Amino acid sequence: MASKNEKDVEEGSADAQIMARVCWNYYKEGLTQEAIAQQLGFTRKKVNRILNDARTNGFVQISITSPFGACMELEAGLREKYGLRQVIVVPVASDETDVRTIVGAAAGKCISDNLPPGATLGIYWGGTINAAAQNIERRQAAGNTVVLMCGGLSRSTHINPYDNASLISRALDATCYYMTAPLIAESESLKLALTASEPIRTVLKMVEQVDIALLTAKDLTDQSTALKHEVISRATCEALRQAGAVGDICGHYLDAGGQPVEHPIARCVINPSLEQIRRIPQIVLASGGAHKAPVVRGAILAGLCHVLITDEKAAQALMAM
Repeated sequence: MASKNEKDVEEGSADAQIMARVCWNYYKEGLTQEAIAQQLGFTRKKVNRILNDARTNGFVQISITSPFGACMELEAGLREKYGLRQVIVVPVASDETDVRTIVGAAAGKCISDNLPPGATLGIYWGGTINAAAQNIERRQAAGNTVVLMCGGLSRSTHINPYDNASLISRALDATCYYMTAPLIAESESLKLALTASEPIRTVLKMVEQVDIALLTAKDLTDQSTALKHEVISRATCEALRQAGAVGDICGHYLDAGGQPVEHPIARCVINPSLEQIRRIPQIVLASGGAHKAPVVRGAILAGLCHVLITDEKAAQALMAM
């Protein structure tokens, strides 16, 4: 037996003709609901109900042909699948350089829109962070603070944490706290000595005041930024993979399930603890490329991501996992 709604729009019926006319005028002719109501002698409320019924019954099917339509569908899927607060998916890029640029630009806008005056921003390192730094809207005397959540590199490049922290702090007219130590110490004993020093202790303590953190996921594939810039050796990268690591978040090497991986290099990284990072109220993770999907998923499962900014390829890979 047909439902009342199905009867209402039965082909050839008077109601179906009225519905078709209302929908045509609204969707094809661009008339307002008020104009349609006057034309047909209905109330605006009745026109609104007819349009709602048409969508509910499938009489009208709305298709979004913009490339952002697929992105929005992936955003909704990832939010539901992983329980994220917000997901921003950008259209697929032509190469990995473009991925960092596009994802970083979206991250810069996200920080510009969501970092309130007086708030503290924590940052990690990499090409995506550099792109974000170049897209953060300039502000003046807003009382913001930037905290670099890792050590630095010995040479100036577009991925150097010190350079990017300076770029961001200048854009925000913010006070900046630098981790004046290497990204990775030569030994565990040197790391312990450095983290016991007053300057490093001060910055690590500042992490507890971070309101929003902008992080990136570092993979261990052949496309790894850390490998390309010799932050870690190929032998170390392979050893980490053998130990089950898929990448790192803020210097913490994780497996595919988000669990920390034990390896000597992990004890040499100068960084906040996982517990400190998890206590940050808003963690924005910005990473693109399908090869980043395993470590991004690991970060989410580890509780190190509230807002995800990524591209279509990575989003599709994450949905398939």
